[in-house]
Amino acid sequence: MTVHAYSESARWYREGNCGYKLRKAKSTGGILDLVEFERPAGEMSRPGLPDLVLCQDLSGGSRIFGNLGGGSFDVVYHKGDIAAAAPNFALSSTVNIRQQVRAVAFPVAQWREMLDDASNGRFSFDLPIYNGKFDSPAIRSGLRTLWALCDEEGAPSRLLARAAGCEILAELCRLGGTPFGQVKGGLAPWAERRCLELMRARLSEDITLDEIAAEAHLSPFHFARMFKHSLGVPPRVYLTRLRVEKACELLEHTELSVTEIALEVGYSSNQVLARVFTKHQKISPTDYRRAVRDPGRRISML
Repeated sequence: MTVHAYSESARWYREGNCGYKLRKAKSTGGILDLVEFERPAGEMSRPGLPDLVLCQDLSGGSRIFGNLGGGSFDVVYHKGDIAAAAPNFALSSTVNIRQQVRAVAFPVAQWREMLDDASNGRFSFDLPIYNGKFDSPAIRSGLRTLWALCDEEGAPSRLLARAAGCEILAELCRLGGTPFGQVKGGLAPWAERRCLELMRARLSEDITLDEIAAEAHLSPFHFARMFKHSLGVPPRVYLTRLRVEKACELLEHTELSVTEIALEVGYSSNQVLARVFTKHQKISPTDYRRAVRDPGRRISML
């Protein structure tokens, strides 16, 4: 897959500023970045960077005071608590013990147009969430999804990252008092047909949500919600379903290696395909191929 540049916030973490120990860093084509790090006790400050950053505490028990863009705060973090750092704000904070943190950085330039379109121009990054920590089950779920995709695929594809990011930012908008309008219906039949044809035709590529939405003449955000209304699952889930179905077909009817099949359906390696395939089919690609080509073996497995 193409190697993409990191956002300014992700680069700041990767450079080891303030003694941070980097554990993971994944870029998804400039759409968003995922970073996991250990932060030592003490003071931290950084310049204003053009990204909205969500941080989730993985350890708990720390006390932090500082300013992330919403005024001074002094809070105790529990495991799983979420904090947000405002874009373009020179932030500072002090923590009393070492923290393990997962951060997701949303570059403002990548998201502003889509959010303005979804909110009829009413969206603002001036949100009431920069006060130390906040709680949102929907955002916790969205963050879990992103990191699960990261663990499965190494870095989520651009479509998966954009779709998961839409879900998180939609909830931030709701918390900020500018909820997006409800979906009134699904995709028109012609739009659904063309979008599914495009997804099937480009399974081997890192296709974007924006490209599929353009096929339906919709903004990415409205497309994602209408797609789910029509097909019952988000585009990212449906794309994975298509890839697994195609992998099954190729395992059954071709002599392609598992590595070749992985590339054919859009995964970077046979290891990535094996993780995704086993999760959805409850069997490895190699064992699946053996089972479908040996009916007796398949019956005994059932």
